[in-house]
Amino acid sequence: MQNLSPNIASKKPLLSGLNQRRLANFKANKRGYYSLWVFLALFILSLCAEIVANDKPLLLMHKGSLYTPFLVDHAETVFDGDLDTVADFKDPFVQELILDEGEGWIIWPPIRYDYRSINRDIPVAAPAPPFWTMEKKALCVKYDEGVNDRNCALGNYHWLGTDDTGRDIVARVIYGFRVSVLFGLVLTIFSSVIGIIAGAIQGYFGGLTDLLFQRFIEVWNSIPSLYLLIIIAAIIEPSFWLLIFILLLFSWVSLVGVVRAEFLRARNFEYVKAAKALGVSDASIMLKHLLPNAMVATITFMPFILNGSITSLTSLDFLGFGLPPGSASLGELLSQAKRNPTLPWIGLTAFFVLSIMLSLLIFIGEAVRDAFDPRKNFISSDHLYDETTLDGEEVEGQKS
Repeated sequence: MQNLSPNIASKKPLLSGLNQRRLANFKANKRGYYSLWVFLALFILSLCAEIVANDKPLLLMHKGSLYTPFLVDHAETVFDGDLDTVADFKDPFVQELILDEGEGWIIWPPIRYDYRSINRDIPVAAPAPPFWTMEKKALCVKYDEGVNDRNCALGNYHWLGTDDTGRDIVARVIYGFRVSVLFGLVLTIFSSVIGIIAGAIQGYFGGLTDLLFQRFIEVWNSIPSLYLLIIIAAIIEPSFWLLIFILLLFSWVSLVGVVRAEFLRARNFEYVKAAKALGVSDASIMLKHLLPNAMVATITFMPFILNGSITSLTSLDFLGFGLPPGSASLGELLSQAKRNPTLPWIGLTAFFVLSIMLSLLIFIGEAVRDAFDPRKNFISSDHLYDETTLDGEEVEGQKS
């Protein structure tokens, strides 16, 4: 018998030809593409804030046993101490108990403070300047053994100084960045879902439904949300989820107009009329046939909505109507900068962190907008797709 070489079945690409073109156009926008990676790196770093900035050790050895204090609280009695309370690992007495004359060891995070830690051993009154503006002898004056003390280390220095209560600014920036981005993501997702549903109902059914919805949105937008927040903050202490709920009451309308316009335009297409004639339900037509077209315009707006959500939280924290006092907040850091205009390290840190974060989101939003814009094509002439792609879809290749 003649041996025949097996035919290698061609695999269907993970992305369709149209989405391949969109991804290539997104990558072609170098500023937005690299901004995405930088933002993801900063966000992942902030998600690991407990490992980067913490006043508890990451790992320690005591009498042959391993402990992870940053994950689990341990009483001082576990390390042969006297108190049955959570051990203060920055206390020299507790450190001596753990080290046990060289039998134990401690691994600290790079920054030995979290966003709540108050340093009472800073050499000057809070707010203290960054450590690189002071001599090492002055930095270690509060330690028992001076410059030779084991706690006079880089992890105990304040890289960007402290705020007016003695809390480390770098630690508060890392935790505040995480809170701001997570707040913005949650608010953006919830408001987008509600806005898409409302806009879809308006645009698809039109007529009286659309008219009533439009009048309701006009009245709803006229409500002063800031005054409502001030009233609520005077009655109860705002929390993360309460702020999400209050801002969600007014932010969901941001996408209604875009989705409504897409559904109004597409509801009279021939394939929609054919689907209705075949008895397809309205929900199925909206979900399977019209929503994918509307999502193109919706996705391009989402980075900008995320930007606005972060700015809203920062503004409320700056005014004192945001997260509870003591929370890690970039807006609260700006408020401290306003109260201490002669201390530039506070204001400059808050300004640069917010500027970089918001600028990265703007660049990402521009790249996403260009990727989904059918009138733009940044792919070079050597990489233009053929008229028929691998999966049989027809894509119009346009030279820039």
